[in-house]
Amino acid sequence: MKSWVEVSSARLAENLRAIRAIAGSSVETLAVIKADAYGHSAAICAPVLVEAGARWLGVSDVEEGAAVRAVLAHNAVSLLVMSGMEIADAPAIVAHGLTPVVWTAEQVAAMERAGRAAGSRVKVHLEIETGMARQGVAVGAELARVLERLAKSRWVHCEGVMTHLCCAEVAGAATTKAAKERFAVALEQVAAAGVKPEFVHLGNSSAVDEGSTMAWIRTRAKAAAAKAMVRTGIALYGHCLPVEGAAGALAPRLSPVMAWKTRVIGIREIEAGTTVGYGATFIAAHEMRLALLPVGYADGFRRAASSGVGNGWVMIAGKKAPVVGRVSMNLTVVDVTGMTGSEGDEVVLLGDGVSAEDHARWSGTIAYDVLCGVRGRFVRV
Repeated sequence: MKSWVEVSSARLAENLRAIRAIAGSSVETLAVIKADAYGHSAAICAPVLVEAGARWLGVSDVEEGAAVRAVLAHNAVSLLVMSGMEIADAPAIVAHGLTPVVWTAEQVAAMERAGRAAGSRVKVHLEIETGMARQGVAVGAELARVLERLAKSRWVHCEGVMTHLCCAEVAGAATTKAAKERFAVALEQVAAAGVKPEFVHLGNSSAVDEGSTMAWIRTRAKAAAAKAMVRTGIALYGHCLPVEGAAGALAPRLSPVMAWKTRVIGIREIEAGTTVGYGATFIAAHEMRLALLPVGYADGFRRAASSGVGNGWVMIAGKKAPVVGRVSMNLTVVDVTGMTGSEGDEVVLLGDGVSAEDHARWSGTIAYDVLCGVRGRFVRV
């Protein structure tokens, strides 16, 4: 492989412990490993998190859930399928012991049929729409129809009621206030229908970091005779969006889990006036020493890191080596003028000295996007 990714099991476990400490002992923590553990390899991260005490894991879909179930040593861990379900998924969801997020009567009916066919009662989590306009059932008549189906079902049990916040990283956001109000009404409607969930959840990593939302959900869960749950993803891997308008309580306690590395495959000396890369966008102003790396945007090292654009860099022997010219599909050139080193030297593409947030700044995006785009051979360390 041209590059490899080192995943620190110790840091991953420690981040989970930090999340639990901030969220509170009365709160269940669901460790989100969807999108292949945010680019960190679900096959590596799932067993580590379970070993560290996680009882809930969040996956994207049925295929990912089945793959994660296969790498776990036992079936006691609950796997929440977070990113919707197709009606045809229902039998596979039951077969692999997964718990789907549902929000329509049709989805509940599909799970009923699958449960009846398997001869077992299945669990679902009901999502409420409170401002994202993605998944979720609207409060009122629409929710009433779904609750009627759930309340009468012999084969489906509503284990959890949830929603998702669009601005959890903004302290005191009006959108969060409105979402909480809608969710509170929904919980009242759920109770009135005779549906009794064991879990109530709406918070993500930013909600834990920001703080006030966690206090609110603990209170609401207690009123519903349920347990509060938090769904943390990015924080597990050592990152959080900055909290706007407040200091985050969680972010300072986290450590990045991923280190992405490659090796120098060539060294070249160039004279002043030499052009480098596609479009000849870089012209050497003086003699330079350049190193060639066998990675590019096809591997997840963004073209936006090119010199004159994002002005990205890598780390070689603890020193910054700036990108020179345009990042190519599978190759990148960096400046090692004045540095010792040779072919075969290890290069840190992402890790100590060059963070996911650095990559995100070059690319005008967020750390989530950067981490999910990394390609390489994964190694647990």
